[in-house]
Parts: sequence; structure tokens; C-alpha cells
Amino acid sequence: MEPIEKYLEAQADKVHRFLEREVESWTEIPPPLREAMAYSLLAGGKRLRPILVLATAEALGGSADKALPFAGAVEMIHTYSLIHDDLPAMDDDDFRRGKPTNHKVFGEAMAILAGDALLTKAFGLLARAAREAELPAETALALIEEGSRRFGAEGMVGGQVLDIQSENRRLSLSELEAIHRGKTGDLIIYSVRLGALISGSTKDQLELLTSFAGLLGLAFQIQDDILDVIGDQETIGKPVGSDQAKNKATYPSLIGLDKSRELLLKTVEEAKKLLSRPCGIKAERLMQVADYFALRNR
Repeated sequence: MEPIEKYLEAQADKVHRFLEREVESWTEIPPPLREAMAYSLLAGGKRLRPILVLATAEALGGSADKALPFAGAVEMIHTYSLIHDDLPAMDDDDFRRGKPTNHKVFGEAMAILAGDALLTKAFGLLARAAREAELPAETALALIEEGSRRFGAEGMVGGQVLDIQSENRRLSLSELEAIHRGKTGDLIIYSVRLGALISGSTKDQLELLTSFAGLLGLAFQIQDDILDVIGDQETIGKPVGSDQAKNKATYPSLIGLDKSRELLLKTVEEAKKLLSRPCGIKAERLMQVADYFALRNR
């Protein structure tokens, strides 16, 4: 089995090439909007969420090629959320993935519309991918319905609202976890569940993978908070210390840097322990991805 870094690089490249082909097909979109959408979508990044779709499908014996359009839809959703998060009315960030943020290049109005368009495109791509994969209608409708919750008002968008409301407030650890469960965790959970649903997972496998993904989302956010303290802008591609500047609650600000690192490692080990159960899942690659979430430096 190839090293995890090479695997992630190869999968990210596969996702990127798929997205490039999608952008080339957008011939009926007004050019300024198409340019703004493509600017953020093709800006690179870790592509961890779409890779989770692919890795989960492979772990269940599914086809990565069949899963690729679903993975592309997840990346469109993630990119839309980043464009909107960076807006002056939200986090007001100037850089993302090492480049000026969308609104800095195209203006606020076009950035808002580019995010809106990517989200809408993602739903269309999910429907098209389900049809091309010949998924049962019930499964196709279920994954689209779940998506509307996971990255909608009950999930990612709701988490962003809680995050905005938390500024300049002292939060409890449970309140912080509730924010990140929606803002960060739900899309990670959806990515894993999506890979499982399209690969014919059993009910037990789906429940186990959902629990694994929940812990993975928590680990991702803890490490994100740690990197905001100890990272550097050139490596992580966005300003560091922005959470502290906005007086946002983070794991280091609540429990300290050392305890945050301890919690991170504990969370990853719990996630991997879940996959060590005999359940018919080829879990080695997913375990490696979990370790990468904990040890990544960007």
C-alpha cells in the first residue's frame, strides 16, 4: 500500500481533474460568474472531504470512479461555504488556500453569487451522479435529502450561525462542540456516509462509519484550532491568529494548547478503534486518513 501522502496527492489530483472537466462544461454560465466560481473551486486545497467519499467507497469494495462525481459535489459545497465564510460580513478574511479570497478579486456581490451557484450546481451534480450510477430512487432521494440537512440550516449553516453568535462570549466545551459539529463535522460526516450509501453499506457499517466520521470531524476542528495558534500563513494558506483576533472560542483558548493536543490524539485513537471492529470494512486507508487529520500541518 502506497504511503498516505502519495495516496492523498493522487486522489486530490483525481478530484481536481474531474472539477476541471466540470468547469469546462459550464458553457451557458455568464463568463464573470463562471470565472469567479472556477477561481475558488480550482484553487487547490487538501480535498479531504471528497477524498473521504472515495476512500469510504473503496473501503466497502465500491468503485472510486463511480464515487468521483459525488466527491466533486462535496467539494463544490465545501468551496461555496469557504467563499461565504471569507466575506466581510462573516470572517472577513483576505487569503484562502494561499490566494486572495474570492471577494477580494471579484467583489462581494459576485462572490456571494459564485457561492450560491456552486451550492446549486452541487445539488444538480448529486442528482446526475445518482442517475448515472443507477442508484435506486429511494437511495438517491435519501442522500439528497440528507445533504440538505447536513450542509443546510440544521447543519453547516446552523453551525455558522452559532459561531457568529459566539464571538466575544465565553463558551463551555459542550457549546464549542455543538458549533463545530454543525460548522465542520456535518459535511465530513456526510462525505463518509455518501461514500457508504453509494457503495451498498449495511446498516451496521453505516452506523459505525457515521460514528467514525463524527470523531474525525472533531479531530479536524481541534487541529484547525491548534494550527491557528502555532501554524504559519504560508503553510496553511490563510491568516493565523484570526480566531483570537475575533475573540472566538477555540479548543486552545478553552482548555489550553497541551490539553488540546491530548484531546486530538485521544479522539483520533477512538475513531480508529471503531474501525478495528470486524465489520467487513477494509479500514486501513481510512485509519491512515484519520492519522493524517491529526498530524497535518495545514
